[in-house]
Amino acid sequence: MGQILNDTLSQIYENLGDEIKNLNVQRVVVGLFFTGVKLSNGVCGVSYTPLKSFPQAVCCPSQAAIMPKSGNICGKNVKTLLKDITSDSLLKKTIAVAALNALSQTCYERSGSLYATKFKADPFDELAIKRSSFSVIVGALVPYIKFMMKNSLDFRILELDKSALKGDELKYFIPQGCASDAIRAADNLIITGVTLLNDTLEDILSLKKSGAEVIVVGPTVSMSPKALFDRGVSHVGGIYTTHADELLDVIGQAGSGYHFFGKFAEKFVMSRESSTSKIWKFNDQNV
Repeated sequence: MGQILNDTLSQIYENLGDEIKNLNVQRVVVGLFFTGVKLSNGVCGVSYTPLKSFPQAVCCPSQAAIMPKSGNICGKNVKTLLKDITSDSLLKKTIAVAALNALSQTCYERSGSLYATKFKADPFDELAIKRSSFSVIVGALVPYIKFMMKNSLDFRILELDKSALKGDELKYFIPQGCASDAIRAADNLIITGVTLLNDTLEDILSLKKSGAEVIVVGPTVSMSPKALFDRGVSHVGGIYTTHADELLDVIGQAGSGYHFFGKFAEKFVMSRESSTSKIWKFNDQNV
């Protein structure tokens, strides 16, 4: 598992070359909803904090191996964090993914993106969902769920934590035993980026049918998208951080996307359609 992350990391190493040797960790914040890492170049990356998946995160010294080296991370080269990109410790992996996203943004600011990119956009808007089509939403992506319900569209929800769904949303929930068949049947797959952390994304993508439209969305996938596109993803929706310290302060105060979108970070969408005639510059967008 974790080949998407490994492929993405290899691409970043190739892109940045020796520059990465001079990039150190400046701040790390593990918040209630999100985790952020700021690098010495001022760029910040973010990942979702899968708090409910941290049952072993206790103060007991016997659990030290699964915990980050708190108090001894800042000042170290970013590669120190990247070693945990496929760690069995989900907490370490979360921090590593945030660092990976900071490096991805560094690449964007340095070289731009070869993929068609929209700023202040949502990947869901890129889907042309037909009334006759069947969609699967992976994760409790409430705005999308509400849209599907409001428009009486045919869809189902896959979610590991059933309690995350409320009221009428539960009518669309399907158990894990039915997941494979639902994914294979889907014309549209709308997937939370958290699946990259819990090692379910690659299995989901391996089951999709030919021609299915796939989006992966969330701050966790604010990374170079090639590895996702190579596996059939159509559109990736992440975030571009604009005010690193302010964003980390919000995260550290139990802030959610509601508190920083449009203020300290902006959404972007990258699409698999390649643009060979244009380099999409991130630092020219006035975001």
